[in-house]
Amino acid sequence: FVSYQVEILDWKTKKQLCFLDKVEPNATIREIRLMFHKLYPRWYPARQSIKLDPKGKSLRDEEILQHLPVGTTATLYFRDLGPQIGWTTVFLIEYTGPLFIYFLFYFRMPFVYGLDERFTTSPHPVVNLACICHSFHYIKRLIETVFVHRFSHGTMPLRNIVKNCLYYWGFAAWLAYYINHPLYTPPSYGKKQINFAVIMFLLCEAGNFSIHVALSDLRRNGSKIRKIPYPTKNPFTWLFFFVSCPNYTYEVGTWISFTIMTQCVPVGLFTLLCFIQMTIWAKDKHCTYLREFKDYPSLRMPIIPFLL
Repeated sequence: FVSYQVEILDWKTKKQLCFLDKVEPNATIREIRLMFHKLYPRWYPARQSIKLDPKGKSLRDEEILQHLPVGTTATLYFRDLGPQIGWTTVFLIEYTGPLFIYFLFYFRMPFVYGLDERFTTSPHPVVNLACICHSFHYIKRLIETVFVHRFSHGTMPLRNIVKNCLYYWGFAAWLAYYINHPLYTPPSYGKKQINFAVIMFLLCEAGNFSIHVALSDLRRNGSKIRKIPYPTKNPFTWLFFFVSCPNYTYEVGTWISFTIMTQCVPVGLFTLLCFIQMTIWAKDKHCTYLREFKDYPSLRMPIIPFLL
C-alpha cells in the first residue's frame, strides 16, 4: 500500500508542529490524534481539534485519512481546545447542585430566612409538593446521566463548567428562595390548579425520559454516527412525527407545569429562559438533520409542532 505523510500545522501561526511519516492510508483521525499526543503529551486527544482548513470544522475521530480530500502528503491544522472535562462529570456536577441547594431553602435553614419560629415551617402543602417535584426532576437527570445518555462528544471545555453551574445552581437558589419563603402565597385556583400541574408535570417527565431512552437506543452499539430518530411503540415518542427535538419540548412542558403549580414569577422567568435556550439548541439540531439527511421528514419542526 501507499503510505501517507501527514504534516500538522498550528491553525493560527501555520508553524509546523510535527511531521508524521509512513502513516497507513486507513488510519483514523483518532489514531492521528494519538500519534500527535505522543509528541506533545500536554495536548491529550480530547483537547485537540484537527482540521483540514484552519477555519473549518474539526474532523471526527472515525474519519479515515485516505477518504479525506488530501493527497499522499496531507496537511492538517491543529487547534488547542483548552483543558477538557467529561460530559458525564459535567452533568453530575450541574444537577447535584440544584438538588441540595433547594433543600437549604426548603428546610428553612436559620441563615436563610432568620430564626423566627414562623419561618421554620410552611402552612401550604404545595410547598412540599414543589420540593418533591423539583427533587424528582434532578434525580431523574442524574439517573439518566449515569445509565441512559450516550454522548457524541466525550468532553467539553473546562471553563464552561463555571458558567453552567452559575446558571443551574443560581436559578435553583432563586426559585427555592421564593417558593419556600414564609410569605409565599399558594396558587389562585387551589387544588384544581395544583393537581392539573402535577399531572402535566409527570406526563412531561415521562415523555422526556422516553425520548432520552429512544435517542440512546440509536447508539446502543457505541456508534457515534448520527441517525434519524423515529417514533417507537411508546406513545411518548410519537412527538417525533412533528418535531426534531421532543426531549426539549417535554423539558419546556415540565417547567411550564412547575410554573403553574407554584404560580411563582421567578419560576416563570426561568421557564422563559429555558424555552429560549432550548429553541436555539433545537433549531441547530434540526438544521444539522436537514443538512445531513436528504430524506429527513419534512413535517417536523424544531421544537413546537407546526409552529417553531
